[in-house]
Amino acid sequence: METIRLTQFSHGGGCGCKIAPAVLADLLARAPAGIVPPQLLVGAETADDAAVYQLNERQAIVATTDFFTPIVDDPFDFGRIAATNAISDVYAMGATPIMALAVVGMPLDKLPGEVIGRILEGGASICREAGIPIAGGHSIDVLEPIYGLVALGVVDPALVKRNAGARAGDRLVLGKPLGVGILSAALKKGLLDADGYAEMIRHTTRLNTPGPALAAMDAVHAVTDVTGFGLAGHLLEVCRGSRLAARLDFDRIPLIDAAAGFARDGIATGASGRNWAGYCDQVHLAPGMQDWQQKLLTDPQTSGGLLVSCAPEAVADVLACFDQAGFDQAAEIGALSTGLVSLSVV
Repeated sequence: METIRLTQFSHGGGCGCKIAPAVLADLLARAPAGIVPPQLLVGAETADDAAVYQLNERQAIVATTDFFTPIVDDPFDFGRIAATNAISDVYAMGATPIMALAVVGMPLDKLPGEVIGRILEGGASICREAGIPIAGGHSIDVLEPIYGLVALGVVDPALVKRNAGARAGDRLVLGKPLGVGILSAALKKGLLDADGYAEMIRHTTRLNTPGPALAAMDAVHAVTDVTGFGLAGHLLEVCRGSRLAARLDFDRIPLIDAAAGFARDGIATGASGRNWAGYCDQVHLAPGMQDWQQKLLTDPQTSGGLLVSCAPEAVADVLACFDQAGFDQAAEIGALSTGLVSLSVV
């Protein structure tokens, strides 16, 4: 176990292995239209975090799946990160998780059973922290290690927070700092020290538990989580769904200090470049902004923070909600306005 580096088996790690935004949009455009029953409150129409199916006046099921290849070498940590990331989509809809199913693909000829077992143990530890069982799943023999969850939750239909509910004048609050993808790139290059690794694990294994409390606030209009498409990409999804324009104040965006340093040194993931290519025509950077700042805006976040759109008078309450749950770097980072779908960064 000590000599196996999980990342050596994967071409990309964590949410950085997601299909690029432009390619994904093309693939989805080719897919035939499916059945849309009236009970399906949230489907694929606005690229939201999870599907929501109404059962009755007070209950709806939230369903999502998320899995990826290793972002770290330690099998237990890989399992923890993948599980945290998958459950995050349930919290992002304002729901409470109730159950998970494991999604497991492993190269059985390359990884011993004890390594695979540690991955599963890591995922199970996060599910215990979230108070839910892993009630089953599916496993296959594949070329690259893959692990994740199907995560299910419940929510009052009236409290569902979509990425399409934002309003002009809303303020934007981000729950976790940016930079996980850059830290993963530094790790692969052998440049990330023990403190940097600990910081990476701290953020990627922290469950986005404020989701249901945020959903209960009337002045919170939209919530999403920032993952593989980066802050810019997921904010643009909010803009498209809500038909609004966004503005970010870069200096107010919380950053992982080590990641900002690596970004200045030119370290970034390949996914960051693919993300930028997919939506750069809708992003306007202020004159003088540098390449390292763009890399952080497009950095794929694995198990990233919640991005909240709320009325101006609710910002203090939203920040307090994050702070009470231990998210001490949450910050107000920008605002939404009327206009063509776009993102301006100053």
